[in-house]
Amino acid sequence: MLMQTHEARLSALREELKRRDLDGFVVPISDEHMSEYIGSYAQRLAWLTGFGGSAGSAIVLRDRAAMFTDGRYTVQVREQVDGAHYDYCQIPGESMSAWLKDHAPEGARIAYDPWLHTQGWVDDLSAALKRKRIELVPVADNPVDAVWDDRPQPSSAQAVVHEDRYAGRNSSEKRAEVADWLKKEGHDATVISALDSIAWLLNIRGSDVDRTPVALSYVVAKADGTAELFIAREKITPELERHLGNAVTIRERSEFESALGELSGKSVAVDPDFGVAAIHQLLRDAGATPVVARDPAILPKAIKTPAEQQGHRDAQARDGAAVAQFLHWLSEEAPKGSETELSACAKLREFREATGALRDQSFDTISAAGPHAAIPHYRVDEESNLPIEPGSIFLCDSGGQYLDGTTDITRTVWIGPGEPGAEQRDRFTRVLKGHIALAQARFPDGTPGGALDSFARQFLWQAGIDYGHGTGHGVGSYLGVHEGPQRIAKASGPQPGTGEPLRAGMILSNEPGYYKAGHYGIRIENLVLVVEQEIENGEGTSLGFETLTFVPIDRTLVDRSLLTESEIEWWNSYHAQVRDILAPQLEGDALAWVEEACKPL
Repeated sequence: MLMQTHEARLSALREELKRRDLDGFVVPISDEHMSEYIGSYAQRLAWLTGFGGSAGSAIVLRDRAAMFTDGRYTVQVREQVDGAHYDYCQIPGESMSAWLKDHAPEGARIAYDPWLHTQGWVDDLSAALKRKRIELVPVADNPVDAVWDDRPQPSSAQAVVHEDRYAGRNSSEKRAEVADWLKKEGHDATVISALDSIAWLLNIRGSDVDRTPVALSYVVAKADGTAELFIAREKITPELERHLGNAVTIRERSEFESALGELSGKSVAVDPDFGVAAIHQLLRDAGATPVVARDPAILPKAIKTPAEQQGHRDAQARDGAAVAQFLHWLSEEAPKGSETELSACAKLREFREATGALRDQSFDTISAAGPHAAIPHYRVDEESNLPIEPGSIFLCDSGGQYLDGTTDITRTVWIGPGEPGAEQRDRFTRVLKGHIALAQARFPDGTPGGALDSFARQFLWQAGIDYGHGTGHGVGSYLGVHEGPQRIAKASGPQPGTGEPLRAGMILSNEPGYYKAGHYGIRIENLVLVVEQEIENGEGTSLGFETLTFVPIDRTLVDRSLLTESEIEWWNSYHAQVRDILAPQLEGDALAWVEEACKPL
């Protein structure tokens, strides 16, 4: 009999912990690869608690439990997780270690799954709990799985070749680069467990995780340029075998643990963010030396080849036409008062699918009406679905996965009839000014992303306001919509990547925003490519951004009096490009709408 309530599931887990003589268990949103988006088989936190966010953890003790989420999910966690059964803890202010020290008995045995946490997480939490003699205990099999009767199986979809014409480099060149790095650093091998790194290194893609085209697998890459790919046999096709060639040995995914035992006496590099604690333990047990070092695929993956750069331009042009058709439809239908957040999601997907090239969305569309627009990472469902009210702000953040590129765009629009208020125009225009300032930024080669963050915030700061998320994240090439190591955010923030130097070829988002809780939210997002810039009489190499996203920005929300002549010039130049790129792909009323939206300000 299936357990239908989250209360029943929590009780069942507690019985399982009692049976194992454990005092508690940590349940993260994670898989064996520390992925941002995970397959349905790994959605243990959602099954246990009902929480649908993309980041968070729970701790379950025998008589108490807590949910740990960051500020993005303050509202959502309270809507989805029953406060009668879970404490709400917001990180980083309320830590797991502090909560455990307050609520777990001295000498408690708190279990964790070593395939779902990094070694650094284990070391840090163990050290923090030592004084209270609370012991962290790794489990051989996950207790949630023991009580999850109808748990889905991992996807059995076949992996596919990602053609060199899209990648711009073949796999043997990439493996040779990794081998050179291993020899330079004095390592014999590296365990690559991040799914997008494996996809990049071997020029393969998959469909095992929604929104990210990756195949569940591991790679051990060696200093001689060879590699072992651990993947379920049913995922392999003759075409894939031919593509991988003799230098890549294909082994069953179930052999991965024993294969680590074959590395006795070897120095093995393991990434601190994607290499789970179980990998470290297996290597140590085998007599190998695990060395914490950044996955050698991460940086070259972030620096796009010329083919990937052009692929992004092509994907953005195609996607931009679809989004423009959606915005035209929205301008016609939403003022009638009959559309909802969900109907808007469906219509936008319909326009993208009509391109004939869409492989998937790059993330769940943020279709946010009125007060929901003030929740930066809002995700609509049947229960939360709001009507799109005439005379209000609507925010839509969405993206598509195409063979030649991954897109991510946010547009905030006014739904007529009527006019936006003075405050709404002021806030929108300040966000726009920050977006323009970042788009026009020029900076020396080697500048970290964190140094540019204030370009986008300065006009909001002048009004005593700010936004609580980063300004820019990296984006993959038909891979993850969130990709490191680069990031534009406050240098003092908790997220990694703000100190990573920006390099020509990297793609990032430019997405400042403003959020008035309970009322409305604003965000303007384009993707940009880091490029070298010629500066007259400049010294050294200078960098700047090439804008990749071309879709009209809503002029109804702009207060022209707040813009400088230079900013108006940027607006007009940008929209001239929008018209030139989109017009050949459109006809009829949609074309007329774009031409009207792209007139000089």
